[in-house]
Amino acid sequence: MPTVEELLNHKELVDYTKNRQPQKKVLEELFPSRKTEALEIKMIKGANNLPVSASIHAFDTETEIDQREGAGYDTAELALIKRKRKLSEKEIIRLESPRSDAEEREAIGRIYNDVDDLQDSVLTRAEAMRGEALSTGKLVINENGYKTEIDYGVPANHRQTFTWSSGDPDILGNMDSAVDRIVTDTGFTPTRVLTSKKNLNIILKDEKIRKAVFGVNSDRLLSRQELNTFLQTQGLPRIASYDAKYRLLLKSGKYEARRYFTESAFVFMPDGDMGETLFGLTAEELELRKKEGVDISEIGNVVIEQYATNDPVAKWIKAVATALVTFPCAGEVYIATIK
Repeated sequence: MPTVEELLNHKELVDYTKNRQPQKKVLEELFPSRKTEALEIKMIKGANNLPVSASIHAFDTETEIDQREGAGYDTAELALIKRKRKLSEKEIIRLESPRSDAEEREAIGRIYNDVDDLQDSVLTRAEAMRGEALSTGKLVINENGYKTEIDYGVPANHRQTFTWSSGDPDILGNMDSAVDRIVTDTGFTPTRVLTSKKNLNIILKDEKIRKAVFGVNSDRLLSRQELNTFLQTQGLPRIASYDAKYRLLLKSGKYEARRYFTESAFVFMPDGDMGETLFGLTAEELELRKKEGVDISEIGNVVIEQYATNDPVAKWIKAVATALVTFPCAGEVYIATIK
């Protein structure tokens, strides 16, 4: 029977995590992951991403001199994300002295399930950062001695509260005004909205919108596909919803369910990426690079390692990464809060 050290030696863990393909997070489509060697990064704030035109010149005239735009920068340190799980004395004995082949397979499977869970927990925290950045325009962290607050620079006039759940709302009018604001300020046209199912259902049930789609006397229920087809004919962005949750382990030992994306948010976006999820170096990775037989190009965004403690005897599996979300397109989004 293999020992824990043999099962989880540094090369085995690098190979395993390289070949494993965790389920891709939804918001990674908007903030794709990228590896960096830096621990601190400069993030552009208030950048205008419209292209700048060169000028036409007469022959034999001096070329117009370009200038660098004065976009603001914030320097931020990548956040250290880590989590570990303990193999108890009983589990170590069971693994190294199995009573049957079935028990051996079960013990090995349990260990690699731990590896999967720990890797996923780090990637889950990165997804939570993406959701917070997109739905609030900010990132506020106060965990385990690490405190930071990043304002990505969503303009004040790109934030508005709309009351749609009561009264006589003008939902299409509100959406149209938000689109006009973005086009006027940036030249970019928002093509999509991300929101919650709660807000989407308010729109689907709105009587004015149903009559605009089906006619005055129609009582038909409106589907999201029908809504998006109609919105596109009106020059308005299509709508998608995101309601996934994750669990946070509290100091009390109980779990609390939280949303990745704020339920009240209704975020207008142009096409393309909104930013990146940068994964940087960790002390564990630097130590791993010194190990014989490890190809540093094979080390992924999340480093997995195992180590031992002596009193009480235990083996630990740890997942660690440094990560932060950039949001250079914050000036081109519009964050509405729906009430």
